[in-house]
Amino acid sequence: MAPSDRGSAPRDGDAAPDGRGVLTNTDRALRRCWHAVARPAEVTDQPTRVLLLGQAWVLYRAGGRIRAFVDRCPHRRAPLSLGSCEEGLLRCAYHGWRYDDGGRCVEIPAAGDGAIPRTAALTPAAAVVERHGMVFLAPEPPITPLPEIPESEDPDFVAGELPGITTRASAGLLADNFLDMAHFPFVHRGTFGTDESTEVPDYRLQRDGWHFSATCEHPFANREDPGVQAGVRPLVQTRRLAYRFDAPFHLVLRIDFVEAGGTNVIGFFIQPETEDRCRLHTTLWRNDLEGDADRMAEAIAFEVAVLEEDLVVQQSFETLSLPLDPTAEVHTRADRITLQLRRVLADLVAGPDPEPVERAGDRPHATRPVGAVRG
Repeated sequence: MAPSDRGSAPRDGDAAPDGRGVLTNTDRALRRCWHAVARPAEVTDQPTRVLLLGQAWVLYRAGGRIRAFVDRCPHRRAPLSLGSCEEGLLRCAYHGWRYDDGGRCVEIPAAGDGAIPRTAALTPAAAVVERHGMVFLAPEPPITPLPEIPESEDPDFVAGELPGITTRASAGLLADNFLDMAHFPFVHRGTFGTDESTEVPDYRLQRDGWHFSATCEHPFANREDPGVQAGVRPLVQTRRLAYRFDAPFHLVLRIDFVEAGGTNVIGFFIQPETEDRCRLHTTLWRNDLEGDADRMAEAIAFEVAVLEEDLVVQQSFETLSLPLDPTAEVHTRADRITLQLRRVLADLVAGPDPEPVERAGDRPHATRPVGAVRG
């Protein structure tokens, strides 16, 4: 998207102006962000290949750290992920060139004792880190911070990982779907939607830089609560929902069961692989399962079923991009949370660039906090 097409940043509370265009899976602006690309267990001392924003990367462990380079040998552009690692050195499978953990070529077998060209070096990622049970990669110096998920560090919570899913989809539309509450009674009729109200409850929305949150409470039928069967609690109880979005595609939903107690946290990390394909990483953090592995397995299976219901719709979109111009779609009061998503991502695409943010917890300097508003 050309800079002239991106418009200027909106003022506090304003809708994004016309002309912002759309966000695709390979938009150049996404290179300046952190992206989930793998589970830590998937990265070993041997090379593995991941796709991000239409580009292949090779990942491996050396010197106690994950190394990430563009998956291309500078000699004849062969994928380095076809090669192997020996004592922390990455060897290309085509002509045997070897690279140290900084990406510098240290051996060219065919050249013997000849000089190694200074340009014989790999292209590294700007940053790579393990956090929240994920491997995050930033192709260029990130202007967005890593997501914050306090429950992932809380010993009272147990983590359960859903299998990774690769699907035809738009990362922007998937994020929109995760934040959208109006589709529950229709898309999720086979799982939890039958007990959901068709009216979206009033919620509080708060933006802070590249992050925003939305919280609400609403009544629901808690059919899974043993206290209902025992007659100590009513069927209709209160559920507190707290959504958290960290640009570009890190989403968390914390569900607190007010009367029954317990918390269910869903972390949803979207990896835009190519123009029309994403890989989805989902983690549950629960503090109400008492270490019961069978109950966690049931919870994971349930969330897989919910996600599969969403993907029936998401895979069917003809155009795989997220409109950033608010006039391109029809919005209602119930869509304020997903309009906020469009505003944040439109700011990301528009620039100008804030100062780079490379540490978790840092905040971007070029965006402004938006005051809390009611739905």
